[in-house]
Amino acid sequence: MEISALTRSVVKRNHAVISPDGYINSRVPGWDNCTVNVIINEQMGANLCQTLITLTDTGKLTGKTVASQLFFYVISGQCTATVHGGTQTLATGQFVYIPIGNEYLIDQPDAGTQLLTFHKVYEKLDGYDVPSVLFGDAASVAGPMYMGDPALRLQVLLPDDLRFDMAVNIFTYDPGGHLPLVETHIMEHGLIYLQGQGVYMLDKDWYPIKKGDSIWMAPYCQQWFTAMGKEPAVYIYYKNVNRFPTVV
Repeated sequence: MEISALTRSVVKRNHAVISPDGYINSRVPGWDNCTVNVIINEQMGANLCQTLITLTDTGKLTGKTVASQLFFYVISGQCTATVHGGTQTLATGQFVYIPIGNEYLIDQPDAGTQLLTFHKVYEKLDGYDVPSVLFGDAASVAGPMYMGDPALRLQVLLPDDLRFDMAVNIFTYDPGGHLPLVETHIMEHGLIYLQGQGVYMLDKDWYPIKKGDSIWMAPYCQQWFTAMGKEPAVYIYYKNVNRFPTVV
């Protein structure tokens, strides 16, 4: 018999580790015949929302982006996405970025299909258009070494231009690979592990992390990670980019 009072999840002022053992389902209007787990949102002090959606074979997600842009990534399975008159089948590792002002429909899923979402209020920059809808496939995105270390590879899924105020990347660490420094920066992160395991340091606290775990890091939360085990550790993560660091 398991002791139900045990969890690896931790929620603190400037970071959180959310493991699947504590998930409670949420009902989201327009998202039907599915399980929705809200992993990160503003109630914990974040400036983004991250959800995990598990669809039945009749699952359907409908809505319209208003203030927030929306990024869907297929963790496993397959579904169909219709946005701004365009329809594409999305399979594992594929994604769609939906800018503000667009209706969307996700349907025709395989049973058990899992989708990750990132939501962020869009900050338009004078002189630049709102980005267009973007479909993509992580398998076709190059993964060059990170900071000269062949044990670390970084895939950038969204274009690196000033129209975008958010980035979504996939970071791969070979066993034993680790960040070359303790990062201390203004960007906020939300992420989920797609593969592997390791140890993450957040604000001087150390956490064992494995596939399925999510992490929220507030701005200036110090962070460092090393991969452990016999397979690479892989996570997909959000960060805010390309906007003025102050409203003053």
